Amino acid sequence: MNENRKPERETVREMVREALESKLSRSEPSQAPQGTEPAMSETADESIKDVITEVDVRGLKDGGRLLIREDAIITPSAQDLIRERHIEVMRRRRTTATGKHRVIALGADHGGYEMKEQVKRLLDELGYRHRDFGTFSTEAVDYPDFAHAVARAVADGVCDLGIIVDGAGIGSCITANKVPGVRAAMCYDEATARNSREHNYANVLSLGGKLISPDQMRQVVSAWLGTAEGEERHRKRVAKITAIERQYLR
Repeated sequence: MNENRKPERETVREMVREALESKLSRSEPSQAPQGTEPAMSETADESIKDVITEVDVRGLKDGGRLLIREDAIITPSAQDLIRERHIEVMRRRRTTATGKHRVIALGADHGGYEMKEQVKRLLDELGYRHRDFGTFSTEAVDYPDFAHAVARAVADGVCDLGIIVDGAGIGSCITANKVPGVRAAMCYDEATARNSREHNYANVLSLGGKLISPDQMRQVVSAWLGTAEGEERHRKRVAKITAIERQYLR
């Protein structure tokens, strides 16, 4: 679905603000734990897990937010801790299906603008809905702004998956991966696209608008959207990625 055009910076600012507003922080941060215990975080993404235990909740601050799969089971002890600590539980749909009911967040800098417009047309052809977070021209802009907007939209559940484009695809990928819950992958052919979804559960695709042709882009995007998340052995490995991420959340 296409957005009405507004002055570029105003439009991007509104979209980023809207994504930010969906992230709640209802209470003051609690005192950080002492000693060698890991720092507590305000948000934890455990949507990779089938069962949520007390251990998964213990690292959250009072009033924090826990993202879980819509069909995940919460153990009784975890439920007690969630109530006691006033944790907000957000259930997220698993993006394992290859259906076309998902909303795709799009973003690009000036170097990726033209390819982003081509991606939009491809998504229309394939029957996917999309939301454009800018940029809306070839005027020079900063790629982190748009990669961040797309990553936040995916992390907060505003959109199901994201596609970002800049000249090389590297900077936007690095930026997106700074957002907890985002697994961005830079792909340049069908093999890397399928691998990133099946093996790594990538939820953001990064493209180099100056490095691949429009035909290559169509192949990559089609393969990426058409590949489901892999079986249990892959899920366990992705869960380890999430666990590493949580160690460094502050």
